[in-house]
Amino acid sequence: LVGHGPSPSSSTTGAEKQEKQYQAHQGFGDHHGGVTGAHTYFYADEAKCDQHMETFLRCIDASSGSSEDGFSAIKLTALARPQFLVRFSEVLVKWRRFFHQMAAEQGLAGRAVLDTKLEVEKLQEALANLGIASKAESQQWFTGENLSTSGTVDLLDWNSLLDSRTKLSRPLLIPNKMTGQLEPLLSRFSEEEELQMKRVLQRVDVLAKRAMEKGVRLMVDAEQSYFQPAISCLTVEMQRCFNRSQPIIYNTYQCYLKEAYNNVTGDMELSRREGWHFGTKLVRGAYMEQERERAAQMGYEDPINPTYEKTNEMYHRCLDYVLEEITHSQKASVMVASHNEDTVKFTLRRMMELGIHPSDKKVCFGQLLGMCDQITFPLGE
Repeated sequence: LVGHGPSPSSSTTGAEKQEKQYQAHQGFGDHHGGVTGAHTYFYADEAKCDQHMETFLRCIDASSGSSEDGFSAIKLTALARPQFLVRFSEVLVKWRRFFHQMAAEQGLAGRAVLDTKLEVEKLQEALANLGIASKAESQQWFTGENLSTSGTVDLLDWNSLLDSRTKLSRPLLIPNKMTGQLEPLLSRFSEEEELQMKRVLQRVDVLAKRAMEKGVRLMVDAEQSYFQPAISCLTVEMQRCFNRSQPIIYNTYQCYLKEAYNNVTGDMELSRREGWHFGTKLVRGAYMEQERERAAQMGYEDPINPTYEKTNEMYHRCLDYVLEEITHSQKASVMVASHNEDTVKFTLRRMMELGIHPSDKKVCFGQLLGMCDQITFPLGE
């Protein structure tokens, strides 16, 4: 990824450090280094992305021909230019940070993500004072059908605002805390990047339609944390379209990340509000060494849980949340992708306690072929 990240300094603020995570960095142009447990792709050109799409289509067809309700996995870094995914992630993260900045000004700092609700009137005043939008303009922002009627805005409402505001010709301005100046949120999106966005959406649309046609569940793999906001956003868009009557598209959550539980609960709440099926694959994560090296080099907080035990705790917390949702709504499904014997036993115990039967086909297990057969074969039986 082109461009050097600035070197860390003792005066760097927390927000500034975090934003570095989503900046391109020359030292990680090859995102193969330090990755031992996952396949990675070099970007050559858009034609190569189209070739990868054709390969994934053949995989979907093969899965359909070999089993009922089969699975096929794809990686979005095989279908899009990595620089685009980093820049798109940066935009999403900056927008989210602006929400938390507004929350802090309303005295709501430190609350759980979905418990943080901004009062619309105060928010409109703040936007006017910052010179971002007049009160008359911002009133139009908060009348959309997807926004809350309670006089408050939470993070999910805020994200839906970004979807609608970025379609307007006038650039959306947000304050840069370091300079005190207003800057266009989408200033880094060139015409070529807009085309890349359209192309990757077209590719995933082709794959999702084939999966639906063939009765195959399509799992979108999680990747490095600096790509992940864009990958998750694109996956949720697919889920909105294709998970209306059944879970065709599965998003992947890496439980070694400190933000895993917030990500799972936020996306599930969105699925509840919009009425689609929540499909998820839970993994621990495959990029730990690389993530930590990059964080140290660029001077931002390590996004990975500090200990093995903390990651186990996060995995079981996320999993339990999904299992509870299965019992309540039947509109959630989970792939427990783990070679961890304790996690498999935990899942089986909770399934029994919650009355989830294997024949419900709401809980699946995944292990790599030939790895931990002592778990896979007894589990299959």
